[in-house]
Amino acid sequence: MSSKASDTVRQDTLVSLLGGRRGAFDATAPLLVFVLTWLATGNSIAWGVAASLVSATVIAAVRLRQKTKPRAVILGLLSVCAAGLVVLYTGRAADILLPRIFSNAASALVWAGSIAFRWPLLGVIVGALLGQRARWRLDPALVRAYSAASWIWVAMYGLRVAVLTPFWLADQEHLAVLGGGAAQVLLSWPLLVLCLAVSGSVIRLSLPAAHPGLRHPIAPPPAKPAPDAPDRGIPPA
Repeated sequence: MSSKASDTVRQDTLVSLLGGRRGAFDATAPLLVFVLTWLATGNSIAWGVAASLVSATVIAAVRLRQKTKPRAVILGLLSVCAAGLVVLYTGRAADILLPRIFSNAASALVWAGSIAFRWPLLGVIVGALLGQRARWRLDPALVRAYSAASWIWVAMYGLRVAVLTPFWLADQEHLAVLGGGAAQVLLSWPLLVLCLAVSGSVIRLSLPAAHPGLRHPIAPPPAKPAPDAPDRGIPPA
């Protein structure tokens, strides 16, 4: 592996940790199934929810056979169930977007909070990938770089909320459902790839030119102990 490659985290590895193309498909497929079934059945919410749950169950079964982490599979299935229950309770098809709006708003707050507490989540993720645990936090330059790049992820989640919310609030139900579904697809994998590219560039630009890279955190030198006070020969009282 070249020195340049050793100093950067492969984007496909980071994408894989965050769900990647597979995660984007798993998150958007049940929504698209709901939208298409809702249209095909004359705007039947019940049929749309049923088809969405069936698709989510099939996806979950396939992922379990592929040895995907059970917790991720179960959380994905539960999110589809929660969205279905919300729509069935309210009787408004556009409410299928509500769980996604709330989850992205919560993610934005969590990422922003991690920056405020100097534990930027991007550093936590990359540090786990590189097997560094928390050693990267000993390097002030890395902490600053990860913090700056983590704001890109806050912006990504915030953009999703900003785009999906007007569709959810739209008076025309067809516009809300069709537009929200299309927006969700565009805001999944394509936006994630863009976010990775931009945050990677921010990290590179934020690190000093002489910094050895992500794989080599630089811990500050230990503080030297204060010298003992000189004896001025003052006699005791």
